[in-house]
Amino acid sequence: MHCSKCRTEALQVAAVAYGVNSVALHGPEKDKLMILGEGVDVACLTEALRKKLCHATIEIVEEVKEPSPPKPPAPPTPPPQIIYCQQPPQFECYRVVADPSPAPCTIM
Repeated sequence: MHCSKCRTEALQVAAVAYGVNSVALHGPEKDKLMILGEGVDVACLTEALRKKLCHATIEIVEEVKEPSPPKPPAPPTPPPQIIYCQQPPQFECYRVVADPSPAPCTIM
């Protein structure tokens, strides 16, 4: 697109096409159209631009994907429980046994 008149005509043709949501000038010299919409017939749009401006080419046709929603954060894990294992105290059992017969030596 050489002049501002050509740009204006291209914007008008693209804006009235079926399914177009937005039209913007794009590129370093503002010589390309970026057209966003749903159900846009690219062939019909290109033909209409060629009738009005005598020259139009299609560079890229792609589906605009919605960004995926962020994943919810994982629930926080509880801190690990520390379990101390202690053995019960050991009891020593002594049994007192009475000596049935006294020892023969009593001097000790």
